[in-house]
Amino acid sequence: MKSANASIIAGIVLISAGVLLLLDLLNVIESAAYVPMLIFAAIGAVFLSLFIRSPENWWAAIPGSVFLGLAAVVAASQFTDGGAGASFLFLFMAAGFAAVYLRQRGNWWAVIPSGVMLTLAVIVTLPQDLQGMPVAAVLFLGLAAAFGVLSLVPVPDAGTTGRLKWPLIPAAVLGVLGVIFAVQSTALLIAADILVLTLMILAGVALLVYAYRALHGGHGKAHG
Repeated sequence: MKSANASIIAGIVLISAGVLLLLDLLNVIESAAYVPMLIFAAIGAVFLSLFIRSPENWWAAIPGSVFLGLAAVVAASQFTDGGAGASFLFLFMAAGFAAVYLRQRGNWWAVIPSGVMLTLAVIVTLPQDLQGMPVAAVLFLGLAAAFGVLSLVPVPDAGTTGRLKWPLIPAAVLGVLGVIFAVQSTALLIAADILVLTLMILAGVALLVYAYRALHGGHGKAHG
């Protein structure tokens, strides 16, 4: 059955690639924009079918999400002008790790990389003027949120409460670091604004002093 499914998917990929290349040869479309996306999507579909068929194949959600994410990145780069296409890879990977946990609750560890991938998806969409401290703040706060969520989700064999308590420790530490970086980034922005305004005021004062000396200096020479 597995070989039959693989043959079906491989056949569909070959037919689709052949059609695209033929249309490219006839100058109907540009096949280079579609073939890599099709190949990535087909490989992702193979792993996704394995994941759906059996709970024991929970691992297939991880490579499946990677290849589907790559297909989404290629599609975004071809059909959109935005620069946030790379975030699709991290979004799909976050969904893949979340699916690993939802398929088998014993795989509670998958919540952490899911949160990490989701945080990276947010980071790559940040504008260039928010690099440095703001990125560190988002990273640490995102990691803190991931461990915080892990402390809330049901976990088998986690005691009477069915929840893990230890993730609260790294969540608190990472949260404090994230807040520190957020405060520092805000303070730096405020300090930069204060510095610019202070320089403007000092420049204005210097111009007034220069004008005052020029006027009074000119009067003194005239009286002399």
